[in-house]
Amino acid sequence: MHADPKGVLTGVHFLDGDHACCEGTLAAGARFSAGYPITPSTEVVERFASRIPTVGGIFIQMEDELAASIAIQGAVWGGAKAFTVTSGPGYSLMMEHIGYAAMTETPCVFVNVQRGGPSTGLPTLPAQADMMQARWGSHGDYGIVALCPSSPQECFDLTIEAFNLSEEFRVPVMMMLDECVGHMTEKVVIPKAEEIEITPRRFTKEPPEKFHVYEPKENQVPEMVQAGAGYRFHITGLTHDERGYPNMNIDAQDRLVRRLQDKLKPLANGRGLCETENLEDAEVVVVSYGITARVAQRALQLARRRGIRAGKFRLITAWPFPLERIRELAGRVKAFVVPELNLGQMVYEVERAAAGQAAVLSVTHAGGGVHDPEAILNAIVEAARL
Repeated sequence: MHADPKGVLTGVHFLDGDHACCEGTLAAGARFSAGYPITPSTEVVERFASRIPTVGGIFIQMEDELAASIAIQGAVWGGAKAFTVTSGPGYSLMMEHIGYAAMTETPCVFVNVQRGGPSTGLPTLPAQADMMQARWGSHGDYGIVALCPSSPQECFDLTIEAFNLSEEFRVPVMMMLDECVGHMTEKVVIPKAEEIEITPRRFTKEPPEKFHVYEPKENQVPEMVQAGAGYRFHITGLTHDERGYPNMNIDAQDRLVRRLQDKLKPLANGRGLCETENLEDAEVVVVSYGITARVAQRALQLARRRGIRAGKFRLITAWPFPLERIRELAGRVKAFVVPELNLGQMVYEVERAAAGQAAVLSVTHAGGGVHDPEAILNAIVEAARL
């Protein structure tokens, strides 16, 4: 095990996804986490709790998920990069404060290692049934970012990306692991700190008398300040003006909630992350994410052996959804096949984007395990016959 002078690991390691995610938080500069134990995410903060003394920071085990999800936001306004982790029922409890983070434009990261549900469900077994909750779980109109790793290496890499995006857009970012990815162990390469691109917090350079905490700047994103730095500012979940003061009228509401969504348009239009393969001649495209994408890879191989021109579109940025890219594909392929460890969630986004130009076949699974590649292959074969 090698570490740089700040205590961040470097080199080649054999880590599970949860532990790799923890190392990603440290490499990204997170120095505060609050959490409450819940399977299968606890390993992230267990490792953080043992590692944080070596780099200088704080971990607090809170009394519940509500406390954890608001404690990290206080830490952010105190100047820290912060995150929390959870799964299933805990994620549901955090929804109020995810909405608060979106409304107050508090950059932070929520790691959700998905498990079977609803309710207590399958605490130790995988699912991908929180995808719509990630986007729409809190009430009102707002925007978030959700990333879906499919390997321990991506758990490390995308955690850094999650913090970078949260700082760039002042938005809560979801890391949507699943139990399989969180608990699988593979090689993880951690670069030296100077080789990792980190987005710093964009603190204002304006004098206190001119600063407004919600005045849009570059790309409609306001600048930030740190509590105790000599600035007077007000943070509220109420509809507010550029000063942060409550301003509950129709014009203020319309201006604010539209900006909360519009500032994320660059991610939807060109900057969203995905992995593609064999799309040039594809007649059928498999849209997948997380652990299901790894199972789908086998089905794609088998389809190609049968002479079916099948292509891969792996969602890495699930939200904002890459609507334009799917719509462009829909104009030149027969069909999309969408396998998920749920009874149909992201498939409806694919249908919406396809807009009737291509067929969309859903391959559902209630969770607790992963698909048999043959089930995905059968759907590909069916789609190719259309």
